[in-house]
Amino acid sequence: MAAPLLVIAAGGTGGHMFPAQALAEEMVKRGWRVKLSTDARGARYAGGFPKEVEVTQVASATFARGGIAAKLLVPFRILAGIGAAKWRMLRDRPAAVVGFGGYPAIPAMAAAWALRVPRMIHEQNGVLGRVNQVFARRVNKVACGTWPTALPNGIEGIHTGNPVRAAILERAGAGYIPPGDYPMAILVTGGSQAARLLSDMVPPALEALPDALRRHVRVFHQARPEDIERVTAAYAEAGISAEVLSFFTDMPRRIAEAQLVIARSGASTVADISIIGRPAIFIPLAIAIRDEQTANARAMVEAGGAVLIPESALDVSALSAQIAAILGAPEKASAMAAAALGCGRPDATDRLAALVEELAGQRSQP
Repeated sequence: MAAPLLVIAAGGTGGHMFPAQALAEEMVKRGWRVKLSTDARGARYAGGFPKEVEVTQVASATFARGGIAAKLLVPFRILAGIGAAKWRMLRDRPAAVVGFGGYPAIPAMAAAWALRVPRMIHEQNGVLGRVNQVFARRVNKVACGTWPTALPNGIEGIHTGNPVRAAILERAGAGYIPPGDYPMAILVTGGSQAARLLSDMVPPALEALPDALRRHVRVFHQARPEDIERVTAAYAEAGISAEVLSFFTDMPRRIAEAQLVIARSGASTVADISIIGRPAIFIPLAIAIRDEQTANARAMVEAGGAVLIPESALDVSALSAQIAAILGAPEKASAMAAAALGCGRPDATDRLAALVEELAGQRSQP
């Protein structure tokens, strides 16, 4: 008897692909066959998937990119992708299809709906993304990585948490060393295009710290390549030890070593910090259309594990004051670390995998 097949539909960004990869790893361990349905852009993120996972590319597109001619072609590209996805599913009918959002997920999710294949979506953020909004009423289950998640009326979500990479799970609950009169690590991370504001604000905010704190601070700062030189110079001028790179290959270790994380509140970032358990200052991305980064941070902020500073209220003095309030109060920092850890869902991948197996065993609904 052939092993059941799971089709994972995802793409666009690492925020969609990282939890998709975690699910793929778990389902392969459970003896399932797994295929990833994405487009050429999404396939670039597929290098970390298990070798057993077959990557199939289908045509897809978005109205958010390209000129008038490209936008006119969007419906035709999507229809072509749906046709190709339907043909593949008819040839090798999957037991379940799971969509993680991003426009490359459209063809496989639409094909699964048309063929009545058991299907569900997983939303990483506290607000449904555009593609998941479209399919929320057309799937059997809606799994939510952030809780609560704003859902359309009549739609019931299932809180699974956001699956995280194995390297993060290896550091789950790592012991926290509270700040004190010794080297204190601050991790600064803002994603790719969202990092510039942090590069502008964090160095002067740290320079403005009281001498008793500043002399103990060391910084791991993730910056855009074009900003590395000036950010490095800013820390040097402030007399602060700093390692400034465009990408940290050992992010789990950096989080575990940190006394404080200053970050944007993307869903994966929040999940990683909560699994390891570290105090955080979150600065949500103001240009996010649905303000999902504020929603992502809400649970940890309300639990006392993080501080949120909206971009509209962000300036050097406000950020410096928040940093000092945490690093200057070891008991508060330890309590924040514990509260952050309490928000984590280290079993998120298992929960999601169990939903897949439950989904495959039930009859799909229109």
